[in-house]
Amino acid sequence: MAAEEETHKSRVPEPVNITILRARHLRGSKGDSLTSLVRIEYGSSTLGESAKVDSTADVAAEYNFNAKFDCSFEDPVILDEVAYKPALVTVVEVLPKEKKQKEEKTVLLGQCTVDLLPLVKGERKYKSTLIIHPLPGSPLEGVPPDNPKPEVDVVVSVNEPLLNEDHLKDSNLMTITVEAAYSVPESWNPSGTQYMYAATMPVPLSAEKETTVIMSNGMLKALNDKDKEPPSKQKKWPQPGGAQGGAVYIPDKFLEAINYDEEDGELCGKEFRDMRIEAETEKNRVIWNCERRCYMDNSAVQGLQQRIAQTRLWPVEVMRMPMPSAAKPKGKEEENPIFFHGVAYVNLAPLLYPGVKKIHGAYRIHAYNDQEVERKTKRKGGLAEEAARMATSLFRNASPSVKPAKGGKDEKPAKEKEKDTAKKQPSQMLKPGAPGTNEASSDTEAPVQQNIEGMQYDEAGTYIILEFQLDRPIVPKRAPEELAKKVAEYIPPRPLFPRRTNGAQRAVDDFHNQVGSIGNLILEEFRGLFGDELDDGKLPQGNEAAEERRRKLMFELNTSGKYFAFKEQLKHSVVKIVREKYLKTATFQDKDKLQAFLSDLYVFLVDQMHIGLGNVLSLEDETPVPAPLTDSSQLLHFAREAEVNENFELSAKYYQERLARNRNDADHWFDYGTFCLLISDITKAEECFKETVSINPQHLHGLLLYGVVCAMEERNDVAETFFEASTCVDPSSVLAWTMLGLYYDGIDSDIQAEYAFMEAQKLNMANAAAKQRQNAIAKAAVATLEATPDAGGSQQAEGSVVQQVGLGDTEPIGEETSEAGESEVAPAVPQVTKTPATPTDAKIPISKSPAVKHNNHPGLKKKMSISSNSKSGIEGTTRAKSATSQAAPSEVGSRPAHVDQEEAPREPTPVPESSIFMIAVEFLLEVKATQFCERALAHELLAPLGGPTPAYHVALARMKLQKKELDDADHSLKEALVLNYQNPDAWSIQGHLRYLQGNMEDAKMCYERTLSFVADAREMHSIYLRLASIYLQDGQYQEAKNTFLYACKKSPSCISWLGVGIACYRLGELSEAEDALCEANILNNSDPEVWGYLSLVCLATERQLEAEQAYKYALKVSLQEGPLLDEIHDMQQQVGFGNPQF
Repeated sequence: MAAEEETHKSRVPEPVNITILRARHLRGSKGDSLTSLVRIEYGSSTLGESAKVDSTADVAAEYNFNAKFDCSFEDPVILDEVAYKPALVTVVEVLPKEKKQKEEKTVLLGQCTVDLLPLVKGERKYKSTLIIHPLPGSPLEGVPPDNPKPEVDVVVSVNEPLLNEDHLKDSNLMTITVEAAYSVPESWNPSGTQYMYAATMPVPLSAEKETTVIMSNGMLKALNDKDKEPPSKQKKWPQPGGAQGGAVYIPDKFLEAINYDEEDGELCGKEFRDMRIEAETEKNRVIWNCERRCYMDNSAVQGLQQRIAQTRLWPVEVMRMPMPSAAKPKGKEEENPIFFHGVAYVNLAPLLYPGVKKIHGAYRIHAYNDQEVERKTKRKGGLAEEAARMATSLFRNASPSVKPAKGGKDEKPAKEKEKDTAKKQPSQMLKPGAPGTNEASSDTEAPVQQNIEGMQYDEAGTYIILEFQLDRPIVPKRAPEELAKKVAEYIPPRPLFPRRTNGAQRAVDDFHNQVGSIGNLILEEFRGLFGDELDDGKLPQGNEAAEERRRKLMFELNTSGKYFAFKEQLKHSVVKIVREKYLKTATFQDKDKLQAFLSDLYVFLVDQMHIGLGNVLSLEDETPVPAPLTDSSQLLHFAREAEVNENFELSAKYYQERLARNRNDADHWFDYGTFCLLISDITKAEECFKETVSINPQHLHGLLLYGVVCAMEERNDVAETFFEASTCVDPSSVLAWTMLGLYYDGIDSDIQAEYAFMEAQKLNMANAAAKQRQNAIAKAAVATLEATPDAGGSQQAEGSVVQQVGLGDTEPIGEETSEAGESEVAPAVPQVTKTPATPTDAKIPISKSPAVKHNNHPGLKKKMSISSNSKSGIEGTTRAKSATSQAAPSEVGSRPAHVDQEEAPREPTPVPESSIFMIAVEFLLEVKATQFCERALAHELLAPLGGPTPAYHVALARMKLQKKELDDADHSLKEALVLNYQNPDAWSIQGHLRYLQGNMEDAKMCYERTLSFVADAREMHSIYLRLASIYLQDGQYQEAKNTFLYACKKSPSCISWLGVGIACYRLGELSEAEDALCEANILNNSDPEVWGYLSLVCLATERQLEAEQAYKYALKVSLQEGPLLDEIHDMQQQVGFGNPQF
């Protein structure tokens, strides 16, 4: 790359040719007939003048004049000037000589500017038709608006592109637009002394150098300003040279209308909206509407990226200067006084987000202070003095065409040119240790001077609207297609599903029917031959006798011709199988392929023959396997319940049973993977999540958890791939973007993390706005229906609901928001809320349980789109309309000028019910990913919507319980209860904590308090089970029975029914105890306690056989030595039976 740069710099200067072909619709001082010429200027140099050409209203002025200048490649400043400096074309009328007149008189008709930017973008030749803007006093000013406007055809060309494809790929073009400053200090008087208003900032020119960008054409305007400028939002040239009038505008470049919600600045929130509307409609402002293009080669792009990564904030200095004199004073150095020196700090970090090319927003202007600028931007010294010199030079550097000069003596003296050139040299970027940065300490020792004038910016709340736009993003964004391919590399290959068609299935079914029919016929033949022996029971059973009967049967079938009849009966069904299933209809040419096919066909037909015979024959001693009585959701509930009781072996059994029933269900693998995370089996968890995304590549939570596991194993490349893939699978998911940000935060990639969190925040706010609108619609509907009791008014009620909530103009946005938001509805963590707590926090929800879909963090509707196309709903639409319709017609690029109508009341600012980090925390707690959960909680503590809230402390306690850090969990719960003493979740987790510590009395108190609240806790099942078990231990059997029944009513399980059976047995309710124990046995027939208590019930009811059977099964499923087995033995001793060993 360095060699290519050296080759590029040593390139011979390329001539840039500017050809003026013709001009049309010109008008001179004496009518449509005139003699004219054109003059071409670039910068401060005049490139040449054309010959005089006659023209009329119908005949164009054919100039065919070519001028050129050389573009050098030694310094990137040259290409930078080509990007932002226009070529100025001036049309001059030449009047005929009068008597006694030595020289011809000339009249300046008009000007236009030629944009040379396409040359910097690699074009070799392009043609433009430009409007000739009349100059003050020109005859063109009197042209009626209905007449065609004067125009000129211009061709710009180079022999070879200024930049080849490689340089275009590595370089970039940054366009800086300074629009206006609003709410300026009140001391600024538009009708008083005129001043220059300038904005300046540094821009990298290479890895080590910067150039100073200056825009000094700011104009102070009052609200009721009425001037002669057209009501245009067209952008201006930063250095138009001698251009005047409409020629100072860039052709076809206009300011874009952007809603407040789509901005990236400091004042984009709704809390600033009223202030901004007032400032932009009722106060004075300074308007620039100026665009500056900055060419940056590869080293400059790298320098910009490095500088943004180091400091993020970019200084934009604003100042006011007196109008300079027309000529430079002689004999002494000129002073350029600076007043109202301010600075705005622009956060350019979003430009390092993947795929971001533009930032636009409003930024506060603060009083300039060297120490503050150095602290925030790591820069020593400002650009004000250099910018003031440049602004003064630009003011005086008018083109010769606008001066009443006679000849072509428009060149500056050599010394003056040298000074101007020296002023334009880029400034050295100040770095620690760089030359010029080690000044004497006298600067720091001097007393700090207060910027009194600059403080007026802060008092007035002045802000400036800026835009930074790149031609291509600094950090390219990976396309979703590339991500999908990369994900596929990590997914193991899976066999294709066998091809099944209705025709093939019918052919196989017909074969089964024919086999069954022939089997019945053969049985009839067998009965005819050996029926007598069968009836008498004298049929020999030896092998030799069976072989003799087979030979006799085959002889009878062959001699009678029935064997061949059976073959013909099967032949048609076999042909159908060959045609329909194997799709073979032509003769085999290769004998080897024929033999291979016949072998496959024979194996298949034999297998199908057995299936067909099995359909018509049955063995009396074979018992059919009963269908399972539990479904997948029940097994998941049982597994979660076992987790709570820390019976991980039983829990793993339930998860594996789910997989055995359906191995192609991605959710089964995902749930088993979360269990493996809980027991710290990372390897098996990774396999499960890999199977999840293998079965369903769109499984959002599977992608996230596989990324989490890879991050835990420090395989960051793979983890990043899957985290980014999750944002492509569901770009509207708050969870996906938050998890991506947490990952980037973990690898210290601050820029990418900030971008991901910003996207999540936007989605979260949009979801809150959508939910707010839906609530407004629902309330309006209820109010309208109450006011319209008759049935006939229902349609009118529906039609008026939207009008009441003010959604008439935003219906498409509402629809888009509603439809796209299904992924974030109801629970803050969709779908995964079915996976509840861990053994430490006792959370056992079922996927369809009502307890799962409630409460603390209801889901948030999705935002409109990732590109922020419809961010504000009603607000954005209303403001955009008012900004368009109410702008002052005389202002150039100003904001809304006056509000004539009373504004409709705006909807309240939506506030999400949960921050993005709490959404992630909920998900991570469910899936037991404690490493990322800690990271999310740390962000929640510092988030604007977060902080040490009760929800934060409860979540922290749940995480500490998962990690068995009981003391820390206790501390967090105390903090939560201090903030909200009626938090049912805090009390329930406090009960779990006391239960795990063995403090049953306190645990019972906490559980009872939790059940006494009106609102349910996060998960009630574990509370019922543990409280009922404490009742059993305390001998409170009636309370235990009732509490276990509550659990059975809401989410029955083997444990809950076992508890009911035990309580009923202790109460002497043997019939109810047996019913409850039988139900528990149906749900889990391998629980030894269930068999043990069934044996006790049978012993108490004196049923010997059933008591012995229950006892044998209890021992078979490993009933351990303990109080229950001792009680069974005692009962057997009392009744005298129940143990077969007696």
